[in-house]
Parts: sequence; structure tokens; C-alpha cells
Amino acid sequence: MAISSSTINREPADLRLLRADQVGSLLRPAKLKETFARHSRGLAGDEELIIAQNEAIRDVIALQEAHHLPIITDGEFRRHNFMESFADVAGFELWKSRAQASPGLLEGEQSGTLPAAQERGRDPLPATRRPTTQRLRLVSNRPLDEFRFAQGLTSTPVKITLIGPDRISQRFAYEDSQAVYAGIDEFLADVIAIERQMITELVQAGCQYVQIDEPGYTAYVDAGSLAEMRSRGEDPIANMERSIQADNKIIAGIPGVTFGLHLCRGNRQSYWHREGAYDAIAERLFNSLHHHRFLLEYDTERAGGFEPLRFVPKGKVVVLGLITTKTGRLETVDELKRRVEEATRYIPLDQLALSPQCGFASEMAGNLLSEDDQWRKLDIMLETAAQVWG
Repeated sequence: MAISSSTINREPADLRLLRADQVGSLLRPAKLKETFARHSRGLAGDEELIIAQNEAIRDVIALQEAHHLPIITDGEFRRHNFMESFADVAGFELWKSRAQASPGLLEGEQSGTLPAAQERGRDPLPATRRPTTQRLRLVSNRPLDEFRFAQGLTSTPVKITLIGPDRISQRFAYEDSQAVYAGIDEFLADVIAIERQMITELVQAGCQYVQIDEPGYTAYVDAGSLAEMRSRGEDPIANMERSIQADNKIIAGIPGVTFGLHLCRGNRQSYWHREGAYDAIAERLFNSLHHHRFLLEYDTERAGGFEPLRFVPKGKVVVLGLITTKTGRLETVDELKRRVEEATRYIPLDQLALSPQCGFASEMAGNLLSEDDQWRKLDIMLETAAQVWG
């Protein structure tokens, strides 16, 4: 199918039809990272950290507006990592404990240094699983505070990201939590209730686009991750089905908002964590999840080909994550257009959009590319979308 630029509005009224998107996190400026590090060591107070966050968010939103991005994020500048949307939940202190550690760069790295042109390789850090200490209870809706501040700075719609129940349950050490929860289903019921409360409050505050981050779904195509589940006596198929049902429950019956779901294979400081094509899970995943947009990693051969997109039902949009955030190598408009055209062999053009494959800074240190690289990549994304969809 040849690509033309004749039919799609440049500024769609429905955020479900956005043709250029971003996943969430942006590279944190050096001053903000330094303040986080000083705060974690007790050398800066809460007020100083908040002032630094506010200043950095004002700047990054102004930059996004200057680059004419159609959807804005706060860069996740109030978080140490992308999963901290669930950090203010009593009873499951995994991400809170990680945030208390120093958020500095990897040994030997310095903020602002330019990386090599290649990815690091597989992430050497093992996934951490933790038990609960009490029944889960929402202490503070951090994403709501993030949204209110960011939306007050711009007339462009602001996207908010939340870690999803699949990743939360994969990090739950249920075998060590039986004094609190009889099993994972009971735990997930509380996760669902808390996430529904968070989302409902976001929508009531005016949020039009909520993205659920579910990197754990690629565990169901990764040999090592599958082996880990089976070593604990788990059935990966049952795990995935439980997670699909949980993801659907947290968004069920909440009108007036576009829901996206993002999948990737790991993105910590330019490492990757998993590999495997979507083929084995595509039909079940795409036809069972009720989200409007699927943001899929497609920047390397680890993701496989576009063939699984033939299972995406009509009415859903696939956001092709063709632009890597792991290196400073700049994609070209022609390269991206060719890849979009390849995808149209399996899914109509009007069901496609374009984005980076993941955030630029899933954790505090960020990936190994410069802020200039980041903005050039986003500009190339916008130019490609304009040429493809008009």
C-alpha cells in the first residue's frame, strides 16, 4: 500500500487518532538530577526538591510546546523511575524503597556525556520481587498532582502514565505475603481498586489521555522470563490472562478518556531486558485488551516483524515505536516512512501512528543520548507524521 498524505487531519479532535505520540519520560536536566541526589542523601529538603521539579517541568513543557508536540508530558520529572505512580501505596514499598536509594548515574558516567552509537546489551540487574507488609492503601494520588501542575502550564492535552497491574503483580512475592493476602487474586483485587480510584480522579480533573505501562507482557514471549515463572510453579498463560482481565477492569466504565497501553522490552539506561516477537501473544492480547491505543516497541529486530499486527481489531490504533530512545543515532524521515509502509501490509494506515519505542529516561540517569538528540528525534517523528498522515 502506497502512503499518501491526503486524508488525516493534522490536529484530530479525538486523542485516539493522534498520529504522533510520546511514551512519557524525557531526559532530566543535570540540575534536577543533582537535586534528587542531594535530597536522597539528606542534603536538600523537600521544598528545595519541589522547587527544582517545578522549574524543570515548566522548562520541559515550554520546550514541548516549542517543538509543537500534540500531546505533552511532565517528563516524569517528579519520579525516580517510571513505576513510581504506585509508590505512594502503603503495604507495597518496593518503589518507595528504590526511590530512597541514591538516583545517581552508573559508575564512571557523568551527566551530559555522549554515548556510543550502540545499545548496552541485556540489563544485568535482576527483577526485584517484594512481599506486602499490610493491605494495600492509597496514601496519595501522585499522578493526579503531576497532572494538575502540568495541565496548568499548557493548553495542549497532558498525558499521564501509570504502571499497570501486570508489572505490579510480577513484582509481588505472594509466597511471602500469606499473612496479608491469601493469594495473588486477592492482592490484584486491591491493586485494581486503587488504580481505578487514581484514574477516576485523573479523569474528573480533566485528564484526557491515560497510558498504562505494561512492559511485563513481553515476559510472555521471553524464554528467560517464562522459565522464571515456571520455576515458581506458575502457568504463564494463566498469568497473562489474569493480567489482561486486571488491565480491563481498571479502565472499565470510565468515559471521556483515551486509554493507551505501552509494551516494551526494557529501557533502563540504554539496556534491554527481554527479547521475543509479539507473535505468540498478539491474537489474545490485541483482541482481549479494551484500550484504544497500543504503543509497541519496534525499533530493533528483538521485536520481530509487523505480521502480528494483522490481529489488531478495527477501531484500535497501533503506535509504532520505530524511533529508538536507547542511542543517539538519528532515524531519517525516509527510513521511518518505509517502515510505516511495511506495516500497512498487515494493518490499514488509518490504524497506525508513530512514536519513540519507549521513554527517554525510564530511570533517573536516563538513556545514553543527549537532550539535543532527544529533541531531534521528536522533530523527525513529527515531520514523518506530517508527511505520512498530513
